[in-house]
Amino acid sequence: MSIHRPERSLAVVEATRFRRHDPEYHEYVQILVGAAVAEAESQGWTVTRLAADQGTDALLARTEAADAILVMGGEDIQPAVYGGAHVYDGQSRHLPEADAAQVALVLRAIERETPLLGICRGLQILNVALGGTLVQHLGGESAHKNHGVPIGEIMATHPVHLAAGSLVSGLLEGDTIDVQSAHHQAVDVVGTGLIVTGRAPDGTIEALEHESAPVLGVQWHPEDPGAPRGQLAALLSSLDRASARVAVAA
Repeated sequence: MSIHRPERSLAVVEATRFRRHDPEYHEYVQILVGAAVAEAESQGWTVTRLAADQGTDALLARTEAADAILVMGGEDIQPAVYGGAHVYDGQSRHLPEADAAQVALVLRAIERETPLLGICRGLQILNVALGGTLVQHLGGESAHKNHGVPIGEIMATHPVHLAAGSLVSGLLEGDTIDVQSAHHQAVDVVGTGLIVTGRAPDGTIEALEHESAPVLGVQWHPEDPGAPRGQLAALLSSLDRASARVAVAA
């Protein structure tokens, strides 16, 4: 007997859809977001791809009925959001409307207990939304990205140590994993209600989980073509409330 599974809607939220100022970066982002969308659809999600720079009201309206949310990577968050210096090394362009919209989205998701996964910038948005701060630049020798290379070669491979018994450790079935990352900023002060569940060998925070809401953030890119096979699928499975209920019941 076949089991009918209700349609599930996933909002995939980017900072912006278009980066005409940097065509190579734009094309690389399409690869990453496309991989996430394809994997989500293979898991049975009905995916809507949205841009946060359309404004807070528009983003909240278009995600009102979403069963789950995926916040993707992108540009640096404007320092005013977390009290950082306005000028800093490695600074990228800022998208204030996108920042405000994604912060509002994260806060509503936590209030409603809507499952949410944040990737790279998505983890940082989660942290600053809850009052946390960021390290604005990890330095030119950081192991968290490849420096001085074309955008297609920017991802660096490094290990992450996961907290035993954490959600992310259970999803990825291990306490130490390899990841692909390309970030020059990182979590500094941890936001209220968040728990650190992953760190790189240099101490950089790589995973955060909310203490009560079904919300997870990872600093790395499981959607990158060079990421370990199955990593993206496992992390996306955290968004499936039905699967979570079955696991708890078992």
